[in-house]
Amino acid sequence: MKKFLLPIFVLTFMIYFLTSAGKTPHDYFTRLSSAFLQGRYYLTEKPSWLTELIPVRPNKYYVVYPPMPAIVLMPFTFLFGENFPQEYLAHILGAGVVILTIKLSFLIKKDKILAIWSGLLAGLGTIIWFLSATGSSWYLGQITAAFFLTAALVEALDKKRAMIIGLLLGAAYLSRIHTLVSLPLFLYLVKGKSWIKTCFKLSLGIAPFILFNFSYNFVRFGVIWDKGYFLLPLILNELNTPWFAKGVTNLAYIPNNLKTAFWSFPKLLSHPPYIQPSWAGLAIWITTPAFIFSFFAPTKERVVKFSWLATLAIFLIVASHGGTGWTQFGYRFAVDFYPFLIFLTIKGVARAGLKWYHWLLLSFSILVNAWGVIWINKFGWISF
Repeated sequence: MKKFLLPIFVLTFMIYFLTSAGKTPHDYFTRLSSAFLQGRYYLTEKPSWLTELIPVRPNKYYVVYPPMPAIVLMPFTFLFGENFPQEYLAHILGAGVVILTIKLSFLIKKDKILAIWSGLLAGLGTIIWFLSATGSSWYLGQITAAFFLTAALVEALDKKRAMIIGLLLGAAYLSRIHTLVSLPLFLYLVKGKSWIKTCFKLSLGIAPFILFNFSYNFVRFGVIWDKGYFLLPLILNELNTPWFAKGVTNLAYIPNNLKTAFWSFPKLLSHPPYIQPSWAGLAIWITTPAFIFSFFAPTKERVVKFSWLATLAIFLIVASHGGTGWTQFGYRFAVDFYPFLIFLTIKGVARAGLKWYHWLLLSFSILVNAWGVIWINKFGWISF
């Protein structure tokens, strides 16, 4: 199986590269990465199209997003400069998710065909394809988190090294802060004879990332929490808009997010191309109908219960956001819990063994995502 992983990685990377819209203008992370290499924690210029920057004074602007993608980009910007196409990292990490998912599947059940099915699901049968092919900063943050969460799952099922899992979880946290609520799942997976020792090693891995984020926020805003993101409505003059009327996060926003996640549909037109995606979103069950198999995962297993807990905890947080993820293909906030949903789907399929209907729904999933990526990135056939 190992000898096929590199060709699969290269093939997936090429699919993302060929279906990309080209160099993304929303390259906050390559700019921040270059700033880090120069000893700065801020940008010195604000192009008109980079609207989500916090101005402090002339020639000093803060990037609001958690900085892990910029850190991962540092070797690339060191070698190739600030003009390194940010979407290339999204291609690499997205292809990495596919390889990690194949390994994850093989750890669940020693079935090579199921492993290939699972890799196809993750890389081409979900909106991970669109996010990885496009690579703008919002999408790159999510793909980075998905990569590290999937890697943490692989480590937790395989060698169970608590400190390595902590490092991977810390990297996911520094990509998307709320992914840390998945910690109970990993505590369960790495439980050992010495609970205190396991917790200590796990904490030792996570701690540097938390301390870095606290310091990064304190030096910018004088607080340890991610204040920058909550300043955006003021910066964007959106304080009185319906999506931020109750602040950036509020439980009152959950119904709108539920609607986007489960009851949003393509746009039907009376003229070519007759059907197109909407930037407002598309239901999860439409973009990836194969996720239905997650409900067949054996609920008697505690790991399944903890995986659902991680999924629902992350969903509750992202669904409390004032916006619903636009602009997007599908419901992009869901990618924050996709590693766990994919894990559950593999468990559900492995329980019964691959059947024709598994391949059928995987084929539909790939077809829908190919449609979305090509319509948007190659033809520009999308609107609200």
